Amino acid sequence: MTPATAFKDMKVAVFGLGGSGLATVRSLVAGGADVTAFDDNAASVEKAKAEGLPTGDLREGDFSRFELLVLAPGVPLTHPKPHWSVELAKAAGVGVIGDIQIFCSERDTIAPDAPFVAITGTNGKSTTTALTAHVLREAGWDVQMGGNIGVPVLELAPPAPNRVHVVECSSYQIDLTMTLAPTVGVMLNLSEDHLDRHGTMDGYAGVKERLVVNAKTAVIGVDDERSAAMAKRLAIAGVEVVKISENDPLDLSGARALRGAHNVQNASAVRAVARALGLDDAAILKGFSTFPGLAHRMEISTPGRVVFINDSKATNADSAEKALASFEKSFWILGGKPKTGGIEALVPLLGRVEKAFLVGEASEAFARTLGEHGVAHDFCGTVDKAVEAAAKAAEASADPEPVVLFSPACASFDQFRNFEERGEAFRRAVLGLQL
Repeated sequence: MTPATAFKDMKVAVFGLGGSGLATVRSLVAGGADVTAFDDNAASVEKAKAEGLPTGDLREGDFSRFELLVLAPGVPLTHPKPHWSVELAKAAGVGVIGDIQIFCSERDTIAPDAPFVAITGTNGKSTTTALTAHVLREAGWDVQMGGNIGVPVLELAPPAPNRVHVVECSSYQIDLTMTLAPTVGVMLNLSEDHLDRHGTMDGYAGVKERLVVNAKTAVIGVDDERSAAMAKRLAIAGVEVVKISENDPLDLSGARALRGAHNVQNASAVRAVARALGLDDAAILKGFSTFPGLAHRMEISTPGRVVFINDSKATNADSAEKALASFEKSFWILGGKPKTGGIEALVPLLGRVEKAFLVGEASEAFARTLGEHGVAHDFCGTVDKAVEAAAKAAEASADPEPVVLFSPACASFDQFRNFEERGEAFRRAVLGLQL
């Protein structure tokens, strides 16, 4: 854990008591802050109380008694409308921050030169974060990895000169961070996502840019127009910019877990980060070759002749595009809670689909698109039934190594709490096959 000593004796309100919220309260208490924590979910408040953490109803009394409100990233800051805790804080002139800001303030206080890698982008950020941490660990570094990738940043060990933090940052987290100045900032790409929380594409892109604008080295993907323009702006402003692309010359033939053009961009970003921190290319390539892959992101399983790809983290069409483009032919499992645009952007790749297997709320809409382009498809309803049907079809094919690709192109929230739970359902279904 990182005790938030920079907030010692401050009166701090914390709203949101999920995993990162609880970690935030623990950090602030350990650092000596006077904390009052709350959540709209009574069970979450009771859980915090049972742990001995300080709680109180933030709806009562004068909010101006607090110096800060720390907001969990899942709670709306501006769109579609500010949460009531944000409105109370702003009415009282109280600043609103998030857990990444607490980490940044603590780093500034105790180890301002400690190496810090911050990574964002619409797609690829989890793979890039995990690969960065892996390459640095393989080279003998003390690496702390967390943030949006799973472990709350304040649960990690504190910043130190001989320790590197590799932190995945969502747009929600960046929006709550005012002094984000990493040693290396990575912005991979931009495509339409989370507009319900940021209002417009310009608003979303502006939030993402805040991760790299104060970085010592900014690593930016230039394969989309908005990101390329961002790289140009920062370079003109005097920031050291390293441009990366899916077209960069990089041999990943020895890295089975980095299949696909999109992973060229991810690996190129990691190479740029590692070089900026002082690693040589031999150490970087060694790390690439031993990378096991990221759970639920192009995760490979081969219980028999059929290759199963768990790409549950593909929560939008742009992300699923990378997976579809990685295979000449595949039996595609898709569906869930649909996002804006459906799978229209994937039409150019539908010729690579042997057959599609549909699950969840998006099934009818996706079936119309698939039918319009002559793609055979079945309605399966649930992931386990889709796996069974896709596996049988793949087993019956003439392909020597048929691929069943689970890349939903949808959010998971119609049937699952998150993409991890959805990916575990896919994994269990694969392990339970009787072919």
